[in-house]
Amino acid sequence: MPKIIQLSAHVANLIAAGEVVERPASVIKELLENAVDAGATQITAEIRDGGMTFLRVTDNGCGMLPADAKTAFLRHATSKLRTAEDLSSIATMGFRGEALAAIASVSRIDLLTKTQDALFGTSLTLEAGTITEESEAGCPAGTTIIVRDLFFNTPARMKFMKSDTVEGGKAASAVQLQALAHPEVSFRFLRDGKEVLSTPGNGSLEDTVYSIYGRDSGRMVQTDSTWEQYRLTGFVGKPTDARPSRSMQTFFVNNRPVKSPLLTAALEEAYRNRIMTGRFPSCVLHLHLPSNTVDVNVHPAKTEVKFLNEKAVFDCVHYGVLGALNKAQDRPQMQFKTMPVSEHPHASSVKTAAQIPAKGASAPFFRTVTPEEYKTLSSVIRQAPAPKKEAAVTTASMIERSDSLPIQEAIRLPRLSEPTPPITDDEPVQQTLPMPAPAAWRLVGELYNSYILVEQGDEAFLIDKHAAHERILFDKLKSNQEAISSQSLLAPIPCRLSPDSAAILLTNHSLMAELGFEIEEFGDSTVLLRQIPMDLSAEDAADAVEAIAADLLTGRRQDRTDIRDEVLHTVACKAAIKAGWHTDEQELEALVKQVMSNEDLKYCPHGRPICITLSKQQLEKQFKRT
Repeated sequence: MPKIIQLSAHVANLIAAGEVVERPASVIKELLENAVDAGATQITAEIRDGGMTFLRVTDNGCGMLPADAKTAFLRHATSKLRTAEDLSSIATMGFRGEALAAIASVSRIDLLTKTQDALFGTSLTLEAGTITEESEAGCPAGTTIIVRDLFFNTPARMKFMKSDTVEGGKAASAVQLQALAHPEVSFRFLRDGKEVLSTPGNGSLEDTVYSIYGRDSGRMVQTDSTWEQYRLTGFVGKPTDARPSRSMQTFFVNNRPVKSPLLTAALEEAYRNRIMTGRFPSCVLHLHLPSNTVDVNVHPAKTEVKFLNEKAVFDCVHYGVLGALNKAQDRPQMQFKTMPVSEHPHASSVKTAAQIPAKGASAPFFRTVTPEEYKTLSSVIRQAPAPKKEAAVTTASMIERSDSLPIQEAIRLPRLSEPTPPITDDEPVQQTLPMPAPAAWRLVGELYNSYILVEQGDEAFLIDKHAAHERILFDKLKSNQEAISSQSLLAPIPCRLSPDSAAILLTNHSLMAELGFEIEEFGDSTVLLRQIPMDLSAEDAADAVEAIAADLLTGRRQDRTDIRDEVLHTVACKAAIKAGWHTDEQELEALVKQVMSNEDLKYCPHGRPICITLSKQQLEKQFKRT
């Protein structure tokens, strides 16, 4: 057996560096956190060559005394902890006490630091963790640390570094995270001499988000809610602005940037049935909770945390985001794009000099329409009904579905208004000023047998009739918590699956029954469908069963509610009015009445918008009338 020895301090620091210092971005993170803990209100970070050759962080914090400056580079040195009990309520950022020692062990460092009331500051120079020079220095209050030649003495680590562009980008992301974590601190970031980030440091998270994300932040929804002893603040993206990855999801726990599957799951649960598969919401969310209910000392880089009460944390995030989304207005406006003359399909017909724009300029064109399209549009406008008295009542009750009719007929049934009870003499009469009635909406017509055109005041609305009907049907089905109604088949449908898919379905026989399917084994990896959900066609049933099997096998949807929702998605989608179908005016009126009276009808179950708006001002701008 090899002899056991104690490692030297230098080798131990190199091991610690491997845990804490992965790349220049790791150094930036640790130094910024130390600056925040020092009470800095202004912090400037600067890198060159991706941070590998030069990295500097300057702050106006409390600074250090000469003795403290030297001690700071010793392993396990810290100003934040004194006893073991302090570990249960850590509230600072750079508490580990190994970061400076680890960074110094794999780089060359220059340090300048001075306390507010000291006459002189302290200058230190270190190489591979060893102090080589020490002197007094004239410098402002605060601390400046310069890190040069990162990993100069560990060449094996150099081969894992990416290009300067990649490393610089990761360093920029680290600064952004700290700026979002601490909106009360002004951060500046310079990359190869160019300022690429500057935040106001006025304590406003909204202003900080705008400094980082620009105009994109204007479409985010603010949330501020409490759940027991937890509080959630921040901003979340609208479902229509979902992204192809989770790269824009940012979470903070007590101002500490973290990666948490629990928080991610709670966020995305709030978007369930509002967002398309394969798309993900964006967020900047701060979770505030007592420090003794979270353990932040479970990862060397402090990017993971453990919660004492995971369910309460999940509910806080889930319901906080859900409440914000339900309150948000999200009927996107129609966007117009000016097309350069050179790209227009009829640009060759522009012949006069007055019609030719200057080089590099762009000009708007009419959208050319075919004679058939013009005839259809003219007919729709001519035949548009005049405003009806009942159409002005945009707060009509939701249309009830009759159990005796197919689900396609549910939209056609108007609901009789409830009679108003008479006022008796012994009841006090309370007079209130009448609320101004909303502007009457008018059904103008339908475009391409797909989009309903509605006018209300100075705005026009284009409603996707399939998306709207699909959402209405899905909500009706989901509100019924009983087993999904089934239809028996005269001839069973054989579904040939993979062996494991057939086995997982047969194993979950009771679950399939809840979803409206009756299945039985037929042999040779085939199952027979003897019952399928009502309104699900036989052609779609086999695909639905195969999709359920895939979800069960991968564990992507283990919860019965998730699987049920997926089936309801399919049923609602197949049963809804289809784009391209002819729909009579009565059905269109009923559908529009629901959409215009219920602002919660924003997205179909797959996340597509139901309605978009076009203002009179936008239209007049296109025609150069304003």
